Amino acid sequence: MPVYEYKGKTLAGALVQGELTAGSREELERVLRQNRILVSSIRKKPAELKIKIGTGIKKVDISRFTRQFATMIGAGLPMVQCLEILATQMESKELCHIISQVKESVQGGSTLAEALGRHPKVFDHLYVNMVEAGEMGGALDTILVRLAVYREKADALVRKVKGAMVYPTVVAVVAIGVTIAMLTFIVPVFAKMFSGLGAELPKPTQIVLGISHFLKGYFLYLVLGTFAFTAGFIYWVRTESGRAMFDAGLLKAPVFGNLVRKSSVARFTRTLGTLISSGVSILDALEITAKTAGNVVIAKAIRKSVLSIAEGDTITAPLKETGVFPPMVTQMISVGEKTGGLDEMLNKIADFYDEEVDQAVSALTSLIEPVIIVFMGAIIGGILIAMYLPMFDIIGKIG
Repeated sequence: MPVYEYKGKTLAGALVQGELTAGSREELERVLRQNRILVSSIRKKPAELKIKIGTGIKKVDISRFTRQFATMIGAGLPMVQCLEILATQMESKELCHIISQVKESVQGGSTLAEALGRHPKVFDHLYVNMVEAGEMGGALDTILVRLAVYREKADALVRKVKGAMVYPTVVAVVAIGVTIAMLTFIVPVFAKMFSGLGAELPKPTQIVLGISHFLKGYFLYLVLGTFAFTAGFIYWVRTESGRAMFDAGLLKAPVFGNLVRKSSVARFTRTLGTLISSGVSILDALEITAKTAGNVVIAKAIRKSVLSIAEGDTITAPLKETGVFPPMVTQMISVGEKTGGLDEMLNKIADFYDEEVDQAVSALTSLIEPVIIVFMGAIIGGILIAMYLPMFDIIGKIG
Protein backbone atom coordinates (compact mmCIF):
# COMPACT_ATOMS: atom_id res chain seq x y z
CA MET A 1 0.00 0.00 0.00
CA PRO A 2 1.15 3.57 -0.65
CA VAL A 3 2.62 5.78 2.06
CA TYR A 4 1.06 9.24 2.58
CA GLU A 5 2.51 12.32 4.24
CA TYR A 6 0.00 14.42 6.16
CA LYS A 7 -0.20 17.70 8.09
CA GLY A 8 -2.93 18.91 10.40
CA LYS A 9 -3.97 20.13 13.83
CA THR A 10 -5.30 18.49 16.96
CA LEU A 11 -8.49 19.74 18.61
CA ALA A 12 -6.25 21.66 21.02
CA GLY A 13 -4.64 23.50 18.08
CA ALA A 14 -1.24 21.74 18.13
CA LEU A 15 0.39 21.20 14.73
CA VAL A 16 1.05 17.57 13.79
CA GLN A 17 2.59 15.86 10.79
CA GLY A 18 3.73 12.37 9.90
CA GLU A 19 3.54 9.38 7.55
CA LEU A 20 0.98 6.59 7.40
CA THR A 21 0.26 3.64 5.13
CA ALA A 22 -3.28 3.57 3.71
CA GLY A 23 -5.18 2.12 0.78
CA SER A 24 -6.36 5.59 -0.36
CA ARG A 25 -6.50 9.24 0.64
CA GLU A 26 -10.11 8.80 1.82
CA GLU A 27 -9.10 5.90 4.10
CA LEU A 28 -6.29 7.98 5.58
CA GLU A 29 -8.62 10.94 6.17
CA ARG A 30 -11.05 8.64 7.96
CA VAL A 31 -8.29 7.26 10.22
CA LEU A 32 -7.03 10.76 11.05
CA ARG A 33 -10.56 11.94 11.86
CA GLN A 34 -10.95 8.99 14.22
CA ASN A 35 -7.78 10.17 15.96
CA ARG A 36 -9.28 13.70 16.18
CA ILE A 37 -6.84 15.32 13.76
CA LEU A 38 -8.05 18.12 11.49
CA VAL A 39 -6.26 17.50 8.19
CA SER A 40 -4.76 20.45 6.32
CA SER A 41 -2.83 18.56 3.61
CA ILE A 42 -2.23 15.00 2.38
CA ARG A 43 0.13 13.91 -0.36
CA LYS A 44 1.50 10.59 -1.51
CA LYS A 45 5.12 10.15 -0.47
CA PRO A 46 7.41 10.09 -3.53
CA ALA A 47 9.13 6.80 -4.26
CA GLU A 48 12.70 6.51 -3.03
CA LEU A 49 15.45 4.57 -4.75
CA LYS A 50 16.94 2.32 -2.08
CA ILE A 51 19.73 -0.14 -2.62
CA LYS A 52 20.25 -2.37 0.37
CA ILE A 53 21.42 -5.86 1.18
CA GLY A 54 18.92 -8.12 2.95
CA THR A 55 16.18 -6.50 5.00
CA GLY A 56 18.25 -3.59 6.30
CA ILE A 57 17.11 -4.53 9.83
CA LYS A 58 19.69 -5.42 12.48
CA LYS A 59 19.18 -8.41 14.74
CA VAL A 60 19.55 -6.17 17.78
CA ASP A 61 16.53 -4.14 16.58
CA ILE A 62 14.39 -7.28 16.49
CA SER A 63 15.62 -8.27 19.97
CA ARG A 64 14.77 -4.80 21.29
CA PHE A 65 11.31 -4.96 19.69
CA THR A 66 10.69 -8.38 21.27
CA ARG A 67 11.72 -7.21 24.73
CA GLN A 68 9.54 -4.07 24.57
CA PHE A 69 6.60 -6.02 23.11
CA ALA A 70 6.88 -8.59 25.93
CA THR A 71 6.92 -5.83 28.56
CA MET A 72 3.82 -4.14 27.10
CA ILE A 73 1.85 -7.39 26.76
CA GLY A 74 2.84 -8.33 30.32
CA ALA A 75 1.54 -4.94 31.51
CA GLY A 76 -1.89 -5.79 30.07
CA LEU A 77 -1.97 -3.44 27.06
CA PRO A 78 -4.03 -4.61 24.04
CA MET A 79 -1.93 -6.19 21.30
CA VAL A 80 -2.93 -3.71 18.59
CA GLN A 81 -2.10 -0.77 20.84
CA CYS A 82 1.30 -2.32 21.65
CA LEU A 83 2.10 -2.72 17.96
CA GLU A 84 0.90 0.80 17.19
CA ILE A 85 3.18 2.29 19.87
CA LEU A 86 6.18 0.18 18.81
CA ALA A 87 5.66 1.11 15.14
CA THR A 88 6.43 4.74 16.05
CA GLN A 89 9.22 4.13 18.57
CA MET A 90 11.67 1.80 16.83
CA GLU A 91 14.85 3.38 15.43
CA SER A 92 14.79 1.31 12.23
CA LYS A 93 12.32 2.77 9.71
CA GLU A 94 12.16 -0.58 7.89
CA LEU A 95 11.17 -2.35 11.10
CA CYS A 96 8.60 0.36 11.91
CA HIS A 97 7.03 -0.22 8.50
CA ILE A 98 6.88 -3.99 9.04
CA ILE A 99 5.38 -3.60 12.53
CA SER A 100 2.70 -1.35 11.01
CA GLN A 101 1.89 -4.07 8.48
CA VAL A 102 1.73 -6.67 11.28
CA LYS A 103 -0.66 -4.41 13.21
CA GLU A 104 -2.91 -4.02 10.14
CA SER A 105 -2.96 -7.80 9.65
CA VAL A 106 -3.92 -8.36 13.30
CA GLN A 107 -6.66 -5.72 13.00
CA GLY A 108 -7.89 -7.57 9.90
CA GLY A 109 -8.45 -10.75 11.90
CA SER A 110 -5.12 -12.60 11.55
CA THR A 111 -3.37 -14.11 14.54
CA LEU A 112 -0.07 -12.54 15.59
CA ALA A 113 1.84 -15.63 14.40
CA GLU A 114 0.20 -15.47 10.95
CA ALA A 115 0.95 -11.73 10.71
CA LEU A 116 4.60 -12.24 11.66
CA GLY A 117 4.88 -15.23 9.31
CA ARG A 118 4.22 -12.93 6.34
CA HIS A 119 7.69 -11.42 6.93
CA PRO A 120 9.97 -14.50 6.99
CA LYS A 121 13.15 -12.50 6.33
CA VAL A 122 12.63 -10.63 9.60
CA PHE A 123 10.79 -13.15 11.80
CA ASP A 124 12.18 -16.65 11.24
CA HIS A 125 10.57 -20.06 11.82
CA LEU A 126 11.66 -20.15 15.44
CA TYR A 127 10.14 -16.75 16.20
CA VAL A 128 6.80 -17.48 14.49
CA ASN A 129 6.42 -20.96 16.02
CA MET A 130 7.14 -19.74 19.54
CA VAL A 131 4.59 -16.93 19.16
CA GLU A 132 2.06 -19.44 17.81
CA ALA A 133 2.66 -21.71 20.81
CA GLY A 134 2.20 -18.73 23.14
CA GLU A 135 -1.08 -17.73 21.51
CA MET A 136 -2.45 -21.27 21.58
CA GLY A 137 -1.41 -21.77 25.22
CA GLY A 138 -2.65 -18.37 26.39
CA ALA A 139 0.82 -17.42 27.64
CA LEU A 140 1.99 -14.98 24.97
CA ASP A 141 3.62 -12.63 27.50
CA THR A 142 5.68 -15.46 29.01
CA ILE A 143 6.70 -16.78 25.58
CA LEU A 144 7.73 -13.31 24.41
CA VAL A 145 9.91 -12.89 27.50
CA ARG A 146 11.58 -16.26 26.78
CA LEU A 147 12.01 -15.28 23.15
CA ALA A 148 13.55 -11.94 24.14
CA VAL A 149 15.98 -13.66 26.51
CA TYR A 150 16.85 -16.22 23.83
CA ARG A 151 17.51 -13.57 21.18
CA GLU A 152 19.58 -11.42 23.52
CA LYS A 153 21.79 -14.37 24.50
CA ALA A 154 22.06 -15.55 20.88
CA ASP A 155 23.03 -12.04 19.75
CA ALA A 156 25.63 -11.83 22.53
CA LEU A 157 27.09 -15.16 21.40
CA VAL A 158 27.37 -13.97 17.79
CA ARG A 159 29.02 -10.73 18.92
CA LYS A 160 31.60 -12.69 20.93
CA VAL A 161 32.54 -14.86 17.95
CA LYS A 162 32.68 -11.90 15.56
CA GLY A 163 34.64 -9.89 18.10
CA ALA A 164 37.28 -12.61 18.22
CA MET A 165 37.73 -12.30 14.45
CA VAL A 166 37.95 -8.50 14.23
CA TYR A 167 41.43 -7.98 15.70
CA PRO A 168 43.30 -10.66 13.70
CA THR A 169 41.49 -9.62 10.52
CA VAL A 170 42.42 -5.94 10.94
CA VAL A 171 46.04 -6.75 11.79
CA ALA A 172 46.33 -9.17 8.85
CA VAL A 173 44.93 -6.57 6.42
CA VAL A 174 47.36 -3.93 7.75
CA ALA A 175 50.27 -6.37 7.46
CA ILE A 176 49.39 -7.27 3.86
CA GLY A 177 48.94 -3.58 2.97
CA VAL A 178 52.29 -2.58 4.49
CA THR A 179 54.07 -5.48 2.75
CA ILE A 180 52.57 -4.61 -0.65
CA ALA A 181 53.45 -0.92 -0.16
CA MET A 182 57.07 -1.78 0.68
CA LEU A 183 57.42 -4.13 -2.28
CA THR A 184 55.77 -1.66 -4.67
CA PHE A 185 57.28 1.67 -3.62
CA ILE A 186 60.34 1.19 -1.36
CA VAL A 187 62.05 -1.88 -2.82
CA PRO A 188 62.17 -0.43 -6.40
CA VAL A 189 64.20 2.53 -5.04
CA PHE A 190 66.80 0.08 -3.73
CA ALA A 191 66.64 -1.85 -7.02
CA LYS A 192 67.72 1.25 -9.00
CA MET A 193 70.56 1.83 -6.56
CA PHE A 194 71.75 -1.80 -6.80
CA SER A 195 71.59 -1.88 -10.61
CA GLY A 196 74.70 0.33 -10.84
CA LEU A 197 76.83 -1.88 -8.62
CA GLY A 198 77.55 -4.49 -11.29
CA ALA A 199 78.17 -7.14 -8.63
CA GLU A 200 76.08 -10.21 -7.93
CA LEU A 201 73.47 -9.52 -5.26
CA PRO A 202 72.86 -11.86 -2.28
CA LYS A 203 70.22 -14.53 -2.83
CA PRO A 204 67.68 -13.04 -0.34
CA THR A 205 67.96 -9.67 -2.10
CA GLN A 206 67.40 -11.29 -5.51
CA ILE A 207 64.28 -13.05 -4.20
CA VAL A 208 62.79 -9.83 -2.77
CA LEU A 209 63.60 -7.89 -5.96
CA GLY A 210 61.99 -10.67 -8.04
CA ILE A 211 58.81 -10.55 -5.94
CA SER A 212 58.73 -6.74 -6.23
CA HIS A 213 59.18 -6.89 -10.02
CA PHE A 214 56.44 -9.52 -10.35
CA LEU A 215 54.06 -7.54 -8.13
CA LYS A 216 54.55 -4.32 -10.10
CA GLY A 217 54.20 -6.04 -13.46
CA TYR A 218 51.17 -8.19 -12.66
CA PHE A 219 49.40 -6.21 -9.92
CA LEU A 220 46.19 -5.71 -11.93
CA TYR A 221 46.03 -9.40 -12.83
CA LEU A 222 46.58 -10.34 -9.18
CA VAL A 223 43.71 -8.07 -8.08
CA LEU A 224 41.39 -9.48 -10.75
CA GLY A 225 42.44 -13.01 -9.86
CA THR A 226 41.73 -12.37 -6.17
CA PHE A 227 38.24 -11.07 -6.99
CA ALA A 228 37.59 -14.05 -9.28
CA PHE A 229 38.78 -16.50 -6.63
CA THR A 230 36.62 -14.83 -3.96
CA ALA A 231 33.54 -14.88 -6.21
CA GLY A 232 34.15 -18.55 -7.07
CA PHE A 233 34.62 -19.43 -3.40
CA ILE A 234 31.37 -17.68 -2.42
CA TYR A 235 29.52 -19.48 -5.22
CA TRP A 236 30.99 -22.82 -4.12
CA VAL A 237 30.02 -22.26 -0.46
CA ARG A 238 26.44 -21.50 -1.53
CA THR A 239 26.12 -24.89 -3.23
CA GLU A 240 24.84 -27.80 -1.14
CA SER A 241 28.02 -29.89 -1.38
CA GLY A 242 30.29 -26.86 -0.96
CA ARG A 243 28.46 -25.70 2.14
CA ALA A 244 28.66 -29.18 3.68
CA MET A 245 32.43 -29.40 3.04
CA PHE A 246 33.02 -25.85 4.31
CA ASP A 247 31.05 -26.38 7.53
CA ALA A 248 32.76 -29.71 8.18
CA GLY A 249 36.13 -28.04 7.61
CA LEU A 250 35.25 -25.27 10.05
CA LEU A 251 34.53 -27.79 12.80
CA LYS A 252 37.88 -29.51 12.18
CA ALA A 253 39.95 -26.31 11.81
CA PRO A 254 43.01 -26.42 14.12
CA VAL A 255 42.58 -22.98 15.73
CA PHE A 256 39.01 -21.84 15.08
CA GLY A 257 37.34 -25.27 15.09
CA ASN A 258 37.03 -25.44 18.87
CA LEU A 259 35.34 -22.03 18.99
CA VAL A 260 32.96 -22.88 16.12
CA ARG A 261 32.03 -26.21 17.74
CA LYS A 262 31.30 -24.67 21.15
CA SER A 263 29.27 -21.80 19.71
CA SER A 264 27.28 -24.26 17.55
CA VAL A 265 26.51 -26.49 20.55
CA ALA A 266 25.45 -23.44 22.59
CA ARG A 267 23.15 -22.28 19.79
CA PHE A 268 21.62 -25.73 19.28
CA THR A 269 20.90 -26.36 22.96
CA ARG A 270 19.63 -22.83 23.60
CA THR A 271 17.24 -22.96 20.63
CA LEU A 272 15.91 -26.45 21.36
CA GLY A 273 15.55 -25.77 25.09
CA THR A 274 13.67 -22.52 24.49
CA LEU A 275 11.27 -24.14 22.01
CA ILE A 276 10.49 -27.15 24.20
CA SER A 277 9.93 -25.01 27.32
CA SER A 278 7.58 -22.82 25.25
CA GLY A 279 5.29 -25.74 24.47
CA VAL A 280 6.44 -26.57 20.94
CA SER A 281 6.35 -30.33 20.25
CA ILE A 282 9.72 -32.10 20.26
CA LEU A 283 9.56 -33.02 16.55
CA ASP A 284 8.60 -29.49 15.47
CA ALA A 285 11.25 -28.05 17.80
CA LEU A 286 13.97 -30.23 16.29
CA GLU A 287 12.90 -29.34 12.74
CA ILE A 288 12.99 -25.62 13.55
CA THR A 289 16.35 -26.01 15.31
CA ALA A 290 17.78 -27.76 12.24
CA LYS A 291 16.68 -24.85 10.02
CA THR A 292 18.32 -22.31 12.32
CA ALA A 293 21.43 -24.34 13.22
CA GLY A 294 23.76 -22.32 11.01
CA ASN A 295 25.93 -25.37 10.26
CA VAL A 296 25.02 -28.10 7.75
CA VAL A 297 26.80 -30.86 9.68
CA ILE A 298 24.87 -30.09 12.87
CA ALA A 299 21.61 -29.64 10.93
CA LYS A 300 22.03 -33.16 9.46
CA ALA A 301 22.64 -34.56 12.94
CA ILE A 302 19.47 -32.89 14.23
CA ARG A 303 17.39 -34.24 11.33
CA LYS A 304 18.68 -37.73 12.05
CA SER A 305 17.43 -37.35 15.61
CA VAL A 306 13.99 -36.38 14.21
CA LEU A 307 13.85 -39.69 12.33
CA SER A 308 15.10 -41.49 15.44
CA ILE A 309 12.31 -40.07 17.62
CA ALA A 310 9.68 -40.75 14.93
CA GLU A 311 10.75 -44.42 15.07
CA GLY A 312 10.41 -44.45 18.85
CA ASP A 313 14.09 -44.01 19.72
CA THR A 314 15.80 -41.22 21.72
CA ILE A 315 17.52 -38.00 20.61
CA THR A 316 20.84 -39.04 22.09
CA ALA A 317 21.79 -41.95 19.80
CA PRO A 318 21.98 -40.04 16.46
CA LEU A 319 23.73 -37.10 18.16
CA LYS A 320 26.42 -39.48 19.44
CA GLU A 321 26.94 -41.01 15.99
CA THR A 322 27.82 -37.68 14.37
CA GLY A 323 30.87 -37.12 16.55
CA VAL A 324 30.09 -33.39 16.53
CA PHE A 325 28.64 -33.16 20.02
CA PRO A 326 30.97 -33.72 23.00
CA PRO A 327 30.19 -36.74 25.23
CA MET A 328 29.20 -34.47 28.12
CA VAL A 329 26.46 -32.89 25.98
CA THR A 330 24.94 -36.18 24.83
CA GLN A 331 25.10 -37.59 28.38
CA MET A 332 23.29 -34.57 29.85
CA ILE A 333 20.65 -34.72 27.08
CA SER A 334 20.16 -38.42 27.84
CA VAL A 335 19.67 -37.64 31.54
CA GLY A 336 17.20 -34.88 30.62
CA GLU A 337 15.18 -37.28 28.46
CA LYS A 338 15.03 -39.91 31.21
CA THR A 339 14.06 -37.46 33.97
CA GLY A 340 11.53 -35.51 31.91
CA GLY A 341 13.47 -32.25 32.30
CA LEU A 342 14.96 -32.02 28.83
CA ASP A 343 14.27 -28.29 28.39
CA GLU A 344 15.89 -27.40 31.72
CA MET A 345 18.91 -29.60 30.97
CA LEU A 346 19.34 -28.05 27.50
CA ASN A 347 19.30 -24.55 28.94
CA LYS A 348 21.94 -25.56 31.51
CA ILE A 349 24.14 -26.92 28.72
CA ALA A 350 23.65 -23.67 26.78
CA ASP A 351 24.68 -21.58 29.81
CA PHE A 352 27.76 -23.75 30.31
CA TYR A 353 28.82 -23.45 26.67
CA ASP A 354 28.23 -19.70 26.65
CA GLU A 355 30.94 -19.51 29.32
CA GLU A 356 33.08 -21.92 27.28
CA VAL A 357 32.78 -19.62 24.27
CA ASP A 358 33.91 -16.68 26.44
CA GLN A 359 37.01 -18.63 27.48
CA ALA A 360 37.65 -19.82 23.92
CA VAL A 361 37.43 -16.25 22.59
CA SER A 362 39.90 -15.02 25.23
CA ALA A 363 42.28 -17.91 24.52
CA LEU A 364 42.04 -17.39 20.76
CA THR A 365 42.73 -13.66 21.04
CA SER A 366 45.72 -14.18 23.33
CA LEU A 367 47.09 -16.85 20.97
CA ILE A 368 46.60 -15.01 17.68
CA GLU A 369 47.96 -11.64 18.84
CA PRO A 370 51.61 -12.70 19.34
CA VAL A 371 51.51 -14.98 16.28
CA ILE A 372 50.44 -12.12 14.01
CA ILE A 373 52.98 -9.72 15.54
CA VAL A 374 55.79 -12.24 15.00
CA PHE A 375 54.56 -12.89 11.44
CA MET A 376 54.50 -9.16 10.62
CA GLY A 377 57.94 -8.66 12.14
CA ALA A 378 59.36 -11.59 10.18
CA ILE A 379 57.98 -10.37 6.83
CA ILE A 380 58.86 -6.68 7.20
CA GLY A 381 62.18 -7.43 8.93
CA GLY A 382 63.08 -9.96 6.24
CA ILE A 383 62.47 -7.41 3.47
CA LEU A 384 64.59 -4.77 5.23
CA ILE A 385 67.46 -7.19 5.90
CA ALA A 386 67.39 -8.37 2.27
CA MET A 387 67.67 -4.74 1.10
CA TYR A 388 70.55 -3.91 3.44
CA LEU A 389 72.63 -7.04 2.75
CA PRO A 390 74.29 -5.58 -0.40
CA MET A 391 75.19 -2.46 1.56
CA PHE A 392 76.89 -4.57 4.21
CA ASP A 393 78.88 -6.30 1.43
CA ILE A 394 79.93 -2.92 -0.01
CA ILE A 395 80.96 -1.63 3.42
CA GLY A 396 82.94 -4.84 3.99
CA LYS A 397 84.79 -4.49 0.67
CA ILE A 398 85.55 -0.83 1.34
CA GLY A 399 86.88 -1.76 4.78
